[in-house]
Amino acid sequence: MGIINFTPDSFYAGSRADTTEAAAAKARKMLEEGARILDLGAYSSRPGADHVTEDEEWARLKAVLPFVQAAMAEFPETFISIDTFRSGVAQKALEAGAHMINDISGGKLDPKMYEVVAAHRCPYIMMHMQGTPQDMQNNPTYNHVTQDIVKFFSEQLPKLHAMGIHDTIVDVGFGFGKTLKHNYQLLRELHAFQLLGRPILTGISRKSMIYKALNSDAEHSLNGTTALHMAALVGGSQILRVHDVKEALETITLFIHLYPEGVPHLLPSWER
Repeated sequence: MGIINFTPDSFYAGSRADTTEAAAAKARKMLEEGARILDLGAYSSRPGADHVTEDEEWARLKAVLPFVQAAMAEFPETFISIDTFRSGVAQKALEAGAHMINDISGGKLDPKMYEVVAAHRCPYIMMHMQGTPQDMQNNPTYNHVTQDIVKFFSEQLPKLHAMGIHDTIVDVGFGFGKTLKHNYQLLRELHAFQLLGRPILTGISRKSMIYKALNSDAEHSLNGTTALHMAALVGGSQILRVHDVKEALETITLFIHLYPEGVPHLLPSWER
């Protein structure tokens, strides 16, 4: 999954596209490098991000969506994901041709989100976040971070199933209301989320859990990202949400060579 942001303040400048031409070019490059999903975002969810109105979020997406769709026309079996926690934005994007919703709040910030997803019968990525983007890093606290988040998904997934939503993907939400210690514990214990029986998406690309540990910054975190992507794959992740598609696909290719029959302690193996 390649990341394209239409925001002026996303934490990694390399993810931003500030014109329709830049959006189309970035989409084409990611697709040529092997992306199967493009995740389009118009609301920065970095810690302490500025608030953006729903109208502004949709205006940003509406302007670029046709250009991204045009770039994707030559790449069959590729999909557009919309990174939003707002049901109104999700509704309009799905009506405009998007294929799935990536909700950083797992439905907690907009109770109508589940209704929209159910009505469109689209895939839904449910992420765990403690708090909101504005306050999530203000002393995040858990009894046991992995157990608490497994419990969160265990409580939410039946609600989705009751509404007829079965095509769900879980994302533990690295960096969203977690300390550095929480993030690395979740990565070590990622295999525990296999118990949910849903595909696992991992979004750690160039995040602070990498560059803070390396005393670096997002711009110089590609090598660290690649190392932790391999750890995520070994832990059972089946989708990597990334800024650097070529390098991520190379990591997946080497993982498949390393574990051609799948990792022994995991349930499924990667499709070959």
